[in-house]
Amino acid sequence: MCFNGSFCDRFPVSPLHCCETDGVTSGLKTTLFVFTLTGSRCYLQHRPRCHSQAASHQSQPASAPPLLPAEHLQEEEEEEEEESLTFSLSPSAPLSPSAPSCVDCTMERGGMLAACLLCVSCGVCVVSAIRRADLFPYGALSGDLILAEGDDETSRVLLLPRPLHFYDSRYSQLYVATNGIISAQDLPMEKQYVDDTFPTDFPVVAPFLADIDTSGGRGQIYYRVTETPSVLNRVATEVHRGFPDAKFTPTHAVVATWENVAAYEEQTRTSGPSNKVNTFQAVIGYDETDSYVLFLYPEGGLNFYGTRPKESYNVEIELPARVGFSRGEITYLIFSRTEGPHYSVTSDEQSVKNLYQVGNTGIPGVWLFHTGNSYSFDNIVPASIGGLLVTSPTGGHGLFLDTTTAEYGEFDEYPDNTFDPDNPEEEDDYPLTGVDPEFQTAPAGGDHSQSLRPANPDAPSSRPEDSNHRVAYGGQDVPLTSETRYNSEPAEGQYAPPNPPERAPEGGAQQTQDQQPQVPLEVVDVYPPHRNASPLSPGGHVVSVDEDDVDFDTGVIQYTTENKETCDRFQQQCSQNAFCSDYPTGFCCHCLTGFYGNGRHCLPEGAPQRVSGKVTGTVTVGSTPVELNNIDLHAYIVVGDGRAYTAISEVPEPVGWALMPLAPIGELFGWLFALELPNSQAGFKITGAEFTRHAEVIFYPGNQRLTIIQTGRGLDDHNHLTVDTVVNGNVPFLPPGSEVTMDPFKEIYQYYPSVATSNSVREFTVVSAERGSESFSFQLKQNITYRDCRHHNLAAVPETLQITMERVFVMYVKEERILRYAITNKISPVGVEPTEPELVNPCYAGNHDCDTTAQCIPLEGQDFQCQCATGYRGDGRNCYDVDECAESLSSCGAHAQCVNLPGSHRCQCQSGYEFGFDGRTCVDIDECSSSPCHISARCINTLGSFQCQCQPDFYGDGFVCSQQEGQTVRPRSQCEQHRDSLQSGGEQDGRPSLGAFVPQCDSDGRYRSLQCHGSTGHCWCVDVRGQERSGTRTPPGTAPKDCDRPDEPERPKTHCEHYRDSVQTTSQEGYPIVGAYVPQCDDNGQYTPSQCHGSTGHCWCVDGNGQERAGTRTPPGTTSTDCSKPDEPERPKTYCEHHRDSVQTTDREGYPIVGAYVPQCDANGQYTSLQCHGSTGHCWCVDVRGQERAGTRTAPGTAPKDCDRPDEPERPKTHCEHHRDRVQTTSPEGHPLVGAYVPQCDAGGQYTPLQCHGSTGHCWCVDNRGQERAGTRTAPGAPPTDCDKPDEPERPKTHCEHYRDSVQTTSQEGYPIVGAYVPQCDDNGQYTSLQCHGSTGHCWCVDSRGQEKTGTRTAPGTQPKDCDQPDEPARSRTYCEQHRDGVDTTSPEGYPLLGVYVPQCDSNGQYTPQQCHESTGNCWCVDSRGQERAGTRTPSTTSPVDCDKPDEPERPKTHCEHHRERAQTTSQEGYPIVGAYVPQCDADGQYLPLQCHGSSGHCWCVDNRGQERTGTRTPPGTQPKDCDKPDEPERPKTHCEHNRDRVQTTSPEGYPLVGAYIPQCDAGGQYLPQQCHGSTGLCWCVDSRGQERAGTRTPPGRPPVDCDRPVPVAPTQRPESVCERWRASLVEHYGGTPEPQQYVPQCEWDGQFNPVQCYGETTYCWCVDQDGREVPGTRSNDVVKPACLPSVAPPTVRPLPRPDVTPPPNADITLLYAQGQKIGALPLNGTRLDGARSKTLLTLHGSIVVGIAYDCKENHVYWTDLSARTINRASMAAGAEPEILINTNLVSPEGLAVDVKRRLMFWVDSNPDMIESANLDGSGRRTLFDRDLVNPRAIIVVSSTGTLYWTDWNREAPKIESASVDGQNRKVVVSDGIGLPNALTYDSSSGQVCWADAGTKRLECVSPDGTGRRVVHPSLNYPFSMVYYRNHFYYTDWRRDGVIAVNKDSSQITDEYLPDQRSHLYGIAIATTHCLSGSH
Repeated sequence: MCFNGSFCDRFPVSPLHCCETDGVTSGLKTTLFVFTLTGSRCYLQHRPRCHSQAASHQSQPASAPPLLPAEHLQEEEEEEEEESLTFSLSPSAPLSPSAPSCVDCTMERGGMLAACLLCVSCGVCVVSAIRRADLFPYGALSGDLILAEGDDETSRVLLLPRPLHFYDSRYSQLYVATNGIISAQDLPMEKQYVDDTFPTDFPVVAPFLADIDTSGGRGQIYYRVTETPSVLNRVATEVHRGFPDAKFTPTHAVVATWENVAAYEEQTRTSGPSNKVNTFQAVIGYDETDSYVLFLYPEGGLNFYGTRPKESYNVEIELPARVGFSRGEITYLIFSRTEGPHYSVTSDEQSVKNLYQVGNTGIPGVWLFHTGNSYSFDNIVPASIGGLLVTSPTGGHGLFLDTTTAEYGEFDEYPDNTFDPDNPEEEDDYPLTGVDPEFQTAPAGGDHSQSLRPANPDAPSSRPEDSNHRVAYGGQDVPLTSETRYNSEPAEGQYAPPNPPERAPEGGAQQTQDQQPQVPLEVVDVYPPHRNASPLSPGGHVVSVDEDDVDFDTGVIQYTTENKETCDRFQQQCSQNAFCSDYPTGFCCHCLTGFYGNGRHCLPEGAPQRVSGKVTGTVTVGSTPVELNNIDLHAYIVVGDGRAYTAISEVPEPVGWALMPLAPIGELFGWLFALELPNSQAGFKITGAEFTRHAEVIFYPGNQRLTIIQTGRGLDDHNHLTVDTVVNGNVPFLPPGSEVTMDPFKEIYQYYPSVATSNSVREFTVVSAERGSESFSFQLKQNITYRDCRHHNLAAVPETLQITMERVFVMYVKEERILRYAITNKISPVGVEPTEPELVNPCYAGNHDCDTTAQCIPLEGQDFQCQCATGYRGDGRNCYDVDECAESLSSCGAHAQCVNLPGSHRCQCQSGYEFGFDGRTCVDIDECSSSPCHISARCINTLGSFQCQCQPDFYGDGFVCSQQEGQTVRPRSQCEQHRDSLQSGGEQDGRPSLGAFVPQCDSDGRYRSLQCHGSTGHCWCVDVRGQERSGTRTPPGTAPKDCDRPDEPERPKTHCEHYRDSVQTTSQEGYPIVGAYVPQCDDNGQYTPSQCHGSTGHCWCVDGNGQERAGTRTPPGTTSTDCSKPDEPERPKTYCEHHRDSVQTTDREGYPIVGAYVPQCDANGQYTSLQCHGSTGHCWCVDVRGQERAGTRTAPGTAPKDCDRPDEPERPKTHCEHHRDRVQTTSPEGHPLVGAYVPQCDAGGQYTPLQCHGSTGHCWCVDNRGQERAGTRTAPGAPPTDCDKPDEPERPKTHCEHYRDSVQTTSQEGYPIVGAYVPQCDDNGQYTSLQCHGSTGHCWCVDSRGQEKTGTRTAPGTQPKDCDQPDEPARSRTYCEQHRDGVDTTSPEGYPLLGVYVPQCDSNGQYTPQQCHESTGNCWCVDSRGQERAGTRTPSTTSPVDCDKPDEPERPKTHCEHHRERAQTTSQEGYPIVGAYVPQCDADGQYLPLQCHGSSGHCWCVDNRGQERTGTRTPPGTQPKDCDKPDEPERPKTHCEHNRDRVQTTSPEGYPLVGAYIPQCDAGGQYLPQQCHGSTGLCWCVDSRGQERAGTRTPPGRPPVDCDRPVPVAPTQRPESVCERWRASLVEHYGGTPEPQQYVPQCEWDGQFNPVQCYGETTYCWCVDQDGREVPGTRSNDVVKPACLPSVAPPTVRPLPRPDVTPPPNADITLLYAQGQKIGALPLNGTRLDGARSKTLLTLHGSIVVGIAYDCKENHVYWTDLSARTINRASMAAGAEPEILINTNLVSPEGLAVDVKRRLMFWVDSNPDMIESANLDGSGRRTLFDRDLVNPRAIIVVSSTGTLYWTDWNREAPKIESASVDGQNRKVVVSDGIGLPNALTYDSSSGQVCWADAGTKRLECVSPDGTGRRVVHPSLNYPFSMVYYRNHFYYTDWRRDGVIAVNKDSSQITDEYLPDQRSHLYGIAIATTHCLSGSH
């Protein structure tokens, strides 16, 4: 069919073009075209797949997008009459030019005749190229970054929020380059790729690879990564059009635009610069699994098609641009590399010219490609759309403005929703938010003409990307799925806060009062809607109350009983770490134990929290507006002490200084995660992760106003809080370089349902060079609205709480453009005032030493306990993450994959599955619901996938199907299109591209079932879509799979396979994880019937679900159960079996629990009629329910009852029987309870008159109610009262009887209270004169009031006093008696306290000369004061000392005796500590040569200092060593012995640890050639260093490899280069994992320095020479990256200004500390740390300052720089500049010391392991020591004695050494009992050397001769460096990241200083105004 030009002459269709054609594109069965005639314009819209003629007669659907030209959008008043012509084409009625015809022509306005005439007489309107306005939004208004001008520029690293899959690899960062490419790695210099042929050797997306130059303002290059819905929607639209079967929902997009860029031209050419410029765009859209790339070339955008090589040698050649993709080089055979797959779109200049004229999406200039997949991906797949396609008119892609629904809406998920868009009343509660400020939504029911018009008609075509409209090609729009995403733009259906921000006048039209009511900033009662509620009902939130006819309205929430919310329907709204509870009015979510939050969002308690988000808005500084375009905000909160750090990056300088006072931005995070004092709770427990904060700040005196809106978007995939911030308004101008200080303050928060508010006034001080010190203030009003749950009243929030911000620190870093806030926050009830720090529990003070991932639990007084946060393990001071995925602790179900997170995990569905309604269960995706197959094909859904099959009479692959009859040329199939596109795109000069995989198709165009890669030789089977069938790939050289063998329907992974594959069997470092149980599955993925644990050897049978079959488990070494034996039909467990199996017979550690009663069941699972207790021997009869039959219990040793004898008719139980049967005789765990009183009943069920207690022996008479008759109780052993004798008249109870009867002998639960003292009364109710304690055996005399008579108490087993003997005149109690009587022998509850030492006194009240401890058996002699006499203590196994023997003259205590007494054998409460090692000393106080541990049984020999002699330790039960035998010369421990001895084989509780690998060493301490794991049975060979030899590991049961056979010698490796050694040293300093911003040297493959060195992943770079020394003047700025050559100095780039010294505050003593890139100054006020006056002395960008020293004579500070490998100094005068002293032959300079007297400096270099010295100006350098050093760290010099001291933390043999300053007299000072001696200083007052050890955690001192060693503090955190001043040690601590002060005399930590910018502190030194005595 053809339309000639007359139609277009009559109806001009500009910009669409007319053409002549002689047919209609085949492949469309029926196509519906709609011409829209508007005045002089003609628009054509096509609708494919109109299947019936009836369809052509229908009117245009309401959802069809109007195709409006730009003029129509702007001038709607000038509407013209519109006519539409609709007709359909059918290929079954072919038309030709000779016989034109019209099929089914109709016309909606007019007649059929006119329509047919038009059909016959007009030529077809064809597609035009896209316009520039049709590109994705770009430019500054869209938040783009701009690449620097130049010829070869590369962007800073573009960090991706989520990894991108390109080909089959994951990338987390991208770079945009001048030369028309995007790369996943930093680019080489352009000469290495720009003039070469495709492909490149690095990963590239190339929309136009050519030599482009933007110098001199010739064009701009924009780029960004975005999550904006309008962009993501548009990407999804394109992908769904080009790949209809793709299940793709983009989460992020990268947009890069080259606008008006020019080609590089040599400046020597005579002709002037060309005016040809190009414009093009690349868009990368991706989700978790796939990536797609769009190339867009607008009409007129390409004006040059290639560039000349720079080295063309005057030959006029031009290389055409390369367009396509390259995977880059790939590695094989470890060290070899080969060209990876690639794909070319162009091959010559003509194909480049065609880029904007054609496309593979049906739209000229738009190209789409599938570029990556996380599972399997061979090469790029282009889109290919057949048929006649047209596009929209001017403006290109119509704006779909006829909707107000959110683009990420969830409305379709709830079919019950009855929202009526025509009912304006439903939208009146709150206005929709998130609308584009340029396109405001019209009022409900109002005229939409105003809402469609841009508020700013002068807005550029590059519109902001948050505009809320859809963009579509060809009238189609494919919305994204309704899955919720976290975006920086609010969705329309989202809850609108009570005080919406006012729009700036230039941002959009002001809304009328009717459109958006302005709510004042005050307390309001608001419920935000559900997260899953419809976005079209923002004001409604329906819950329910009691099931009565209740219907009331709160104004915001309507309660009704018609639609009750329950956990069954909505539990998916709860966190995975929460449980759901139903209440009468609805449901609520509650966090599980160990987590905190509001139930909808729960975080692990104690773990630090991270926050990320974006900051946008317009801030006017003075009169200058500054745009903030999606800049990053990150926060880190140490929940354990309330510190909140906030950083906002890329803040422009004018606004950066001005925003420093705006600490309220970071205060939100402090409130959310504040340190909680008692009776308070932090904000996150109330709000969860979804909230909106509205704050208004008014500055005084200028009355500037600023609004802050912070919106919590939930928790991201890493459990981090996402918060977006919008700031708008005015702030006062602050001079550059200002410092802002804010005093601590308090703020009161008021809490209402759903809202928290506060109102406060703050003061701040600004200090600047221009203005001096100025004071300002601001008022802060804020509302924080959130969604609470009113259905329960548990844990109600107090009405008011007070937040105390103890320290507020603000800073703007000009060079990095980072704005920082640091605030310490505590929340408490109002009025709680802080007390003195020493009186506050460390948990509340925040100065505890718990790990940052631990929770501090306050105990009594100053005590506290550190407990690792949920999801972490450790001792609380050191915690590590638990990998729930590896340990099978996850909650993920079938078809889900577990992803570990810090402290938690998340579940994600596998491909082909999605979360179901509950949000937790993965269900199959019905791909067929989206009609992915051809119209003539049938779609078959399968688990996790689908199939397409052509219908009968059609053939094809299911995606393209054609009729078999009447077809001469069939259309190309998907396989053929795929194959041909690769072949055409991969040819160069007629030769096919090497390495590219080209699919093979059969004669029918289908994919051949067997596909092979011609280059690699791999083969695999594919399905009909060409997708690889899992498990069919074979490597080269092996037989391929038989692909014609019918596939069993591909099954998803079974439960067994999921379980098996989720078990982590190796650690992150690659070591095997021993002891993990890995289930065994058969070929079908089912559990094998018999399962065995590889480590423990247990075996058992399982059912089909993998559940253990009861009774089948066998221990190791026994015959396994025959699991193939058929089970009898399994019946459900009976009650008896449930009861039996629930009894806990072992404790958590696996030990049996003795005394538990286990019921006995018969073969049918019923209770056996006779039950017996295995421990007590009692037997009784039970009924069918297992209930004891009354009267059948028999005691042990008596014949049991005949339980089969029928019961006599049962009478009701009597009171006595009820009483007897309810006595609890066993604990809840089943243990028997000894001592319970059980009443005795006679045969008639009545109380027997005489009752006796079976445990105590007391007897008494009772009445018929069982009540004791007064005066009838008799003690054990006494004849009982005759209970048949009638009662005498009852007298009132005496004091003794009241006391006796009030004693509680049973607990509330019915347990007997053992050990309670019960007074004994005589027949008259008076106290018996002799009282005895029934449990302890003590006896004493009492007076008539029951008071103990002094001196009458006797111990058990001794003769009691004669209490009838008259008292001697009472004397006052002696010291011994007071001591004895003051010992608490019973607990507050009355229980006896075992193991308490009670002193023994003689009859005169004096201490008996010999005292013994009744529990331990130790005895000793005491003096008259009760003090132990030295040397008299004897253990229970030896005879006690004769204490009457006079003392020899007392000698001073020996080291052994001090050690023995120091051993803590009793706790603070006086209880003995079991298992403590107490050294044994001989009579002279010397260590016995043989020492044994009383608890563990280990024995060893010691020297005269008590130090263990190596190799003498023997385990319990073995013969100990002969310690008198002289030692052979002791050799140091070998590496094997050190490794073996540090393996932890017992837990902290002393239990053995199963599964630990212990290296085996020979007699010489060397590794045995063969090593075996004792638990797993694995064996392997090792070399002399203990490293496993590859290929020698054998599993258990197989013969091990012969380790004595020689191993082929590997080629000799070259030694490490200086660059590589330096890099390894820095990585070790960073803890093994450098941060992205930290500097690590970049080395070439041969170990040489890369000529360009950069600071982390930034573009802060410089050039170095071949020795790694910086080339002066090459430091880059933020954008420019220097072009460096290895041996030639590059062009000079503007250097950064040199750092200047800012002198410390006026103070006599100042501590100087090194903190990464700066040196800080911390004044001392006396000996207290004056943190308020601390400041930065010197900022050194790019440095790592480690060692630091001070010269008091010349007032200079000296330091070592680990990053620059230099030693430097600077005067401490204002404006002084640093001076480099030494910059050669340094690798890892650390410790530094200055000898003030001799004018020398000394330093250690820990990589070459040497100590050097030089003059203070760097001259006279010499090496002092380069031998016998392993890891030297700290060094000091004592000028007064000329002595050097240094530490060496060699892990195998750490030591502290000394020598003279000239290198003579080297000796070891300390080598025993140290671990990692980091810090070293000299105590001039005592003349001792002191060190702080990060291994032992101790601070110790020793005299230079090794004597007088003492511990100053036993439990430091992680010290690094230390100095001494006035009885105080000051050390830097890596755990606290601060400076800590320790008092030498009290051994207490007295002070600490934590810098606001948190990072490790290194060296520390003392700066003084005059030299101190003994300066070192």
